[in-house]
Amino acid sequence: MRVAFLGSPPFAVPIFEALLDSSHELVLLVTQPDRPRGRGMKLETSPLVELARRRSIPVLQPHTTKTPEFVAALRSVRPDVLLVASYGEILRREVLELAPHGALNVHGSLLPRWRGAAPIQAAILAGDPTSGVSIQRMVAKLDAGDVLLELATPIGPTETSGDLFARLALLGAQATLEALRLVESGSARFTPQDETRVTHAGKLDKAHGRVDWSRSRVEIERMVRGLNPWPLARCSDGKGGELAILKARLAPANTEQAGTGQAGAAQASTGLASAGQAGNVVLRSGSLYVLCGDGALELLEVKPAGKAAMEAIAWWRGARLPEGTSLVLP
Repeated sequence: MRVAFLGSPPFAVPIFEALLDSSHELVLLVTQPDRPRGRGMKLETSPLVELARRRSIPVLQPHTTKTPEFVAALRSVRPDVLLVASYGEILRREVLELAPHGALNVHGSLLPRWRGAAPIQAAILAGDPTSGVSIQRMVAKLDAGDVLLELATPIGPTETSGDLFARLALLGAQATLEALRLVESGSARFTPQDETRVTHAGKLDKAHGRVDWSRSRVEIERMVRGLNPWPLARCSDGKGGELAILKARLAPANTEQAGTGQAGAAQASTGLASAGQAGNVVLRSGSLYVLCGDGALELLEVKPAGKAAMEAIAWWRGARLPEGTSLVLP
């Protein structure tokens, strides 16, 4: 089939690569304009554009898809289907209905759970045991179209949103090829979403990374993983600045010579909690803990502002702060 691809890196890259290596004919890449990046703010070419140019695929990088010129350019390549992966702009009905087989979207969740901009982060923040990708028919309402197929995968207990994002991009490539096979063969069957099971994952901003130490240690540990690599869970560094938390774990069972297993971990965390208020630092056996609303969280890796990532205990020793220091942001 003749496929017009609309996407943005990094999620779209493995999917685009899979299409390039398939029997389908990629007739156009539509991606966002190149933007300045890095400390030098140099204009960087999108990896999707680089891939397309190496294979002589036409490229469009419009500032918006909402112009007659864009619609005309898309129509001129006569696509059989549009394939969309993390494009970053709501497409109008005129675009969605342009190709005979419509527009298919690769979405990073098991719809109808986690419609919206940040489904991967939302799954980790909520403690979902499973995530996956959905191939859906795009409609005017965000992520509400009928689903063609879904592929599921367990979420690992220490997996960050960055880790899961990378795995789902690869899974999305696999799902895309299967979806196009079904469409091309005429055996595609679309299933309406159950509106009673819909949940939403709104767009994240830096404010979402602010740690509230009065919340449960489980919630904060999920926050550390779910907001890594962006916007990152952030707390006070004890000196008026901010500290990003890259890795953390629930206080282990032997922290205060408690029992083993889940009961022991709860006993240890409860014992630590008696050492002060939520947000206060406690040292035990050469490890760094922060008190939470119902126990303690061990900090493993942090990133001070303007510095490289480092072990949490190494940061603490270098900061020369006393035990009991509060890491609560003002």
